[in-house]
Amino acid sequence: MRVVNTNEMKEIEDRTINEFGFSENLIIENVGQRGADFIQETFLENYSFGEIIVLVGGGNNGADGLAIARHLSNRGFSTRAFMLFSEDDFKDELKVQLNFARKFGVKINEISSTEQLESYFTQTQDEFLVIDAILGLGFRPPLSNYLFDVVNLVNDYASVLVSIDVPTGICGDNGASSGNAMMADFTMAVGLPKLCHYVGDGAVHTGSLVTISGGFPLAAVEGGDKFVLNSFDVAEALKQRDKFAHKGTFGHCLIVGGSPGLTGATLMASQAALKVGTGLVTASTWEECYPEMCSRMIPEIMTGLIPTEEQDVETIIKELKRWDSIVIGPGLGRSAKARETVLNVLNHFAGPVVVDADAIRVLNIEDDCQVLTQRKWPTILTPHFGEFADFAKTEKEKVLENPMEYLRSMVDKTNSCILMKGPCSYLGLPNGEIHINYFPNDGMASGGSGDVLAGILGGLLAQSPMEVKSSSMFANKDVVYNALKLGICAHTLAGKYAAKTEGARAMTAGSLISNLGHAFLELESGEELES
Repeated sequence: MRVVNTNEMKEIEDRTINEFGFSENLIIENVGQRGADFIQETFLENYSFGEIIVLVGGGNNGADGLAIARHLSNRGFSTRAFMLFSEDDFKDELKVQLNFARKFGVKINEISSTEQLESYFTQTQDEFLVIDAILGLGFRPPLSNYLFDVVNLVNDYASVLVSIDVPTGICGDNGASSGNAMMADFTMAVGLPKLCHYVGDGAVHTGSLVTISGGFPLAAVEGGDKFVLNSFDVAEALKQRDKFAHKGTFGHCLIVGGSPGLTGATLMASQAALKVGTGLVTASTWEECYPEMCSRMIPEIMTGLIPTEEQDVETIIKELKRWDSIVIGPGLGRSAKARETVLNVLNHFAGPVVVDADAIRVLNIEDDCQVLTQRKWPTILTPHFGEFADFAKTEKEKVLENPMEYLRSMVDKTNSCILMKGPCSYLGLPNGEIHINYFPNDGMASGGSGDVLAGILGGLLAQSPMEVKSSSMFANKDVVYNALKLGICAHTLAGKYAAKTEGARAMTAGSLISNLGHAFLELESGEELES
């Protein structure tokens, strides 16, 4: 599904009105009906609330809230709207909806202080379902002192809090707040998800995200360059495997990593690559770490040494073509030898390379941009936010404030696929697209989760044959893009199953590997991802 910023949503609304003849009132009516449907089906059929409370601002967000209240009142539910501003300042559509709401039995209270609202909350022991319809997509922090106090009050008293489009206090474009915002349990995105739902404070305050129709025509919402990653996106990469194939059919992945005390990273990446269906996997580490790695390695994985002597390096470089993909970095270390090894792989391997962990740490955009841009084959960087900031020679806080702009800039500069990892991860592709993987799981905040992901990506890339031509980066970019999306989804779902069966506290990176089978079964079922 497409994700939009404020300007893109405004363009969609303008086209809907000017080209397709919709009125603003009709869009609000659609939102009112669909929003009422969601609230009734999700809450009112199973739970009891004293009254449904709608907090109304002065614009079209407030008009949407009143339309929802009217539909709920017409279905027999007790609804009350608190008008937080003077009616003299209301927009025209809000005045229309206010008139409708009164006629349909919505109780209307005009208030001018938080004391009035607090008095209502404290006079009853009822459970409160609160609909936040105060500020919309165009808000820019900070909140006024009055709304700051309203937000605090509602966060304290609401049993269930549902925000319309954007939680009040959150900036629609970058998810920023001024230190206070509605802590929604659910946010109903109108028409399409917004950028703020996935970045900054917005990702925390949005709660569960649902999309309700505004009736926008398909021609107006198509296109874009930002999308929520979903299992439907990986159907092409999930094509049934040939039952009569042999191990060579499914590729050979090389994992390069491991340093004293960190061979486990190479082990986990190798096992993950094997577990996603790769025909052959070889793990390679430094000579001094080889005995340790071999003592822990499972028998299905082959082993080798990272060459350090010049003649051995030259020999291995000539033999790189024997592998279909390479993952370099898990536990590799950050020595001069590690940097030299990474550069040798990038310069001489004619196939996809997943650059992870320490392999990213030994590179930087100033010194190594040309190495990346001159590769004719796909390069995939998988940094977390700190590694990304170091590679890009910037501050982590700046990246966190505007991750997609920084991501897009680095993708353009390196001509690489970059997966910026976090509770919400962003996959930037050289075709200009950004795919958002929003699936927070605290059980995956554990050592080795990133190594497992790198192995998954490397294994799937080894199984994705592509013709390399000197005239282009690689012949079929979609093959690589689809493999990456599939790997991210599989990793996410393995985490979901691990948390479900073991609990988030107890799960480890090994739990992800163990649950990859469940992940692929769910992906093959074609069901939509749900956080």
